[in-house]
Amino acid sequence: MENHKIGEIIKFGEYNWRILDLQNGSALIVTEEIIDQRSYHNVYKDITWAECSLRSYLNGEFYDKFSPEEKSRIIPVLNKNPDNQWHGARGGEDTEDRIFLLSIEEVCTYFGDSRSKLYNRGKNQRYWLERKDENNINRIAKLRGANGSWWWWLRSPGRYNVRAAYIHGDGNIGMQGNNVLKGNASDGRCTGGVRPALWLKLYS
Repeated sequence: MENHKIGEIIKFGEYNWRILDLQNGSALIVTEEIIDQRSYHNVYKDITWAECSLRSYLNGEFYDKFSPEEKSRIIPVLNKNPDNQWHGARGGEDTEDRIFLLSIEEVCTYFGDSRSKLYNRGKNQRYWLERKDENNINRIAKLRGANGSWWWWLRSPGRYNVRAAYIHGDGNIGMQGNNVLKGNASDGRCTGGVRPALWLKLYS
């Protein structure tokens, strides 16, 4: 049996992944880098994770990039999708996912414990978790093939359901969210970073 630890970087498929949690011979992993840029949804409308186009892509086209042996190690899980903890925008129904994005609560748990800040909102905090949060540095991610950090999507809703929560380039959590079609107005190209996560069977 291999011995793995939380925080370890492992290779799976084409990417390097960081281990966030270990349970019963399986690991919750997230790509170490932002591997793609996509919109959260392909239409500007109220949406939740259950119906969004990014979920369809991750569990369809992206999942199909893995080999049959790799697919056999990816564990389908039932994800809870809570409402936005500050603004109340609906999280939607629970979803069964092979590949998914992390939620607000998960990034407050697995990159250093920031849950006290999430559930004890400061009186002047509307848009960001806390700019001086000591765990921000742990959530910073680079865009694959580029220099410097970039922002990346979470599956949780933002302030409204035309927005999805995200991690800013400085690692802070954007509780208000970005437009689900966030991008460059000049060319229509979405700039939202994607860091897929999954539960992986470690031992055959």
